[in-house]
Amino acid sequence: MKSLAVVLVSLAAMHAASASAQEREYCPERPGIDTPACTMAKGRISVETSIADWTRDDQPGSRDDNILIGDTLVRVGVTDTIEARVGWTPFGHDRMRGSTGVDTVDGVGDVSLGLKANLYNPDGSGFSLAVLPYVTLPVGRSSIGAGDWGAGFLIPVTYELSDTVSLDLSPEIDAAVDQDGNGRHLAYSAAAGLALKLDKDFTLTGELQALRDDDPEEHATQAVAALSLAWSASDDLQFDVLGAAGLNDAAPDARLYAGVSRRF
Repeated sequence: MKSLAVVLVSLAAMHAASASAQEREYCPERPGIDTPACTMAKGRISVETSIADWTRDDQPGSRDDNILIGDTLVRVGVTDTIEARVGWTPFGHDRMRGSTGVDTVDGVGDVSLGLKANLYNPDGSGFSLAVLPYVTLPVGRSSIGAGDWGAGFLIPVTYELSDTVSLDLSPEIDAAVDQDGNGRHLAYSAAAGLALKLDKDFTLTGELQALRDDDPEEHATQAVAALSLAWSASDDLQFDVLGAAGLNDAAPDARLYAGVSRRF
């Protein structure tokens, strides 16, 4: 009986160790411009929130300051390779200063619904590839929300160059909402980032993005550079900060945000 008990205890310990070993490393999409190819494991949930997100855009004769509070993405593992996603901004503040005075708008943002399907290595290890279609629903107030429905399609790619360096690529094509909030037009972009693990808890990422927007009112090409730092406080908790700068006149001049991600 003692031998049987020892065998049963050993098998239970081996099963627990195996389950623990199969647990994926937490892979939040914050911070950064790129979208990683990894997906949440089945039954796991990631809540990723921007505590504050500020963007400034200076144009001849005007300045626009946009602040988002609590901009949140929830990712739910549906299968081992597919996750469902819901995003929403509960509060936004937009302040436009021009020659005619100051206009201020406060309100909620739009809702985004998406599905990310990983095609290779859902944990993001080695070479990882995914597809991500999404739609946006116009529930937000004008200038915080887009004013009409939109849609997009991404192909996130992640490639680990070494144990400490990885490359992210995020080509995207969108049916973007027109600037007047009525109808859609073609927009497309590509982002590339290089992530460096400073140690087991801190990751520094540098990124570049180019975006072409064929809005009927004005066609524009934007170029943006970003630098972000993520701190893994535990296996299921991450804090982050990001700073971005526009590289040409069409891009917003500056962006700063800080946020937190938690896995359940």
